[in-house]
Amino acid sequence: MAARVMIVDDHPAIREGLAVRISAQPDLEVCGQAADAAEAMNLVKSARPDVVVVDIQLKTGNGLDLIQRIRAYDDSIRTLVWSMYPDALYAERALRVGALGYINKQNMTHDIVDAIRAVRDGKVFLVEETAAKLLGRVVGRGSRQKESGVESLSDRELEVFRLVGLGLSTSQIAQRFHRSRHTVEAHRQSIRRKLNLKTASELNRVAVQWVLEYG
Repeated sequence: MAARVMIVDDHPAIREGLAVRISAQPDLEVCGQAADAAEAMNLVKSARPDVVVVDIQLKTGNGLDLIQRIRAYDDSIRTLVWSMYPDALYAERALRVGALGYINKQNMTHDIVDAIRAVRDGKVFLVEETAAKLLGRVVGRGSRQKESGVESLSDRELEVFRLVGLGLSTSQIAQRFHRSRHTVEAHRQSIRRKLNLKTASELNRVAVQWVLEYG
């Protein structure tokens, strides 16, 4: 039987394009599409996918949190991250929360099909260059210096940083996370400290530049 694949991405054209590519494969079928985390969880429960292809940036919520929710609901469902964000920053984070693979949208379309098949079979999928980088980081972890820059941010801090770059206010970020303004402000302070930024305006500028560069 064909593996059931669900697509979670906030861009309709990207969802449709990927759905067409997947549907052309005899061993794969698309069982649903979603634009945000809430819609995706409802669809997971009704469509019962074998593999969920998830973007990092969603209409509401984010891909890493969604992967954790999917695993908590049914850990037999396998997840693959397909995103524009840099592998060096997100691939390890994706694997850490339970995804079986990470692939950048800049890779050729046929790679996403290969990735879906690998994840369907329970294998970890990373493009060769990303796998080599992650292996190098693991091997050198005992002796390397502490991470600096954006890579040093925690998953939650990185998401706050991304949302700041998208122009969301502290109140809007707090509403999205269902947390207090105080909690978000604490994240912002930690981000500024790690990135050596002295003012809130500096944080806003750097975050906007990062989003413009990486989408």
